[in-house]
Amino acid sequence: MSVTEKLARLPRIGERGDRAPVVAVVRLHGVITPSPSPIARGAINTTTVESALTRAFDHDRLVAVALAVNSPGGAPTQSALVSERVRELAAKKSVPVLAFCEDVAASGGYLLACAGDEIYAHSSSLVGSIGVVSSGFGLVGLIERFGVERRVHTAGTRKVRLDPFLPERDEDVRWLEGQLGDLHDQFAGWVRERRGDRLNGGDTDLFSGEVWTGRRALELGLVDGLGSLRSVIAERFPTAEVSVAEPKRALLARLGLAGGPAVLASTSDRVLAAVQALEERATWSRFGL
Repeated sequence: MSVTEKLARLPRIGERGDRAPVVAVVRLHGVITPSPSPIARGAINTTTVESALTRAFDHDRLVAVALAVNSPGGAPTQSALVSERVRELAAKKSVPVLAFCEDVAASGGYLLACAGDEIYAHSSSLVGSIGVVSSGFGLVGLIERFGVERRVHTAGTRKVRLDPFLPERDEDVRWLEGQLGDLHDQFAGWVRERRGDRLNGGDTDLFSGEVWTGRRALELGLVDGLGSLRSVIAERFPTAEVSVAEPKRALLARLGLAGGPAVLASTSDRVLAAVQALEERATWSRFGL
């Protein structure tokens, strides 16, 4: 066969891509929060992920969407809104959604993973933490030490609850416990709806807030299999192209200046960024990361 004949038999530029099916990957990495820090390396909410989800589900040759989840959780409402958006787009496009737990898919991160029709994890991934937490500080003794008097005026007897500068009241704690219980019920209901009879553990264990390795999560029915995104996609869709859609990142992170609060201009901005960075760090550190 001549060189000319060999060249004639080669696919034209873009020809393979025109025929190949597409698996779109959306990276859901970071703490779930409605108000990310400008220096955050990753944050998940409806604003940051909407464009990535839209691009992912818009491929003409789409055969599946993969969610690469690496999140210790965060805001429950944002977790639910993003998950509902995934299901809405999946129903519209009639394509399966596969979720992949990376280092951690815990709390709201696992809620996001449940938006997938199938969930996979690495054997060493941290999965679960199906619970709700609220934390804060009591600063009454601190302001008294410095002779500071807290003054709050309201119209409405329940307008101020759990103010960190005022003594904690039993009725406020009971109110908070009721709110947390309601959110916990909603979380557990979502897991039951999405996982169904694949769940193997009892409610006391599964919804206790415990976190498990991917291997144990498989035994409990929280995930469907062990494997990485690349290995599973290669096996399930061997001829597919992988197209990655990245969510929006914070401005300073996009500029490569996400190293710390020192890059911010004002003192107040630096203090706020430092507090937000500590909160984010604390959220990850609950899982040893």
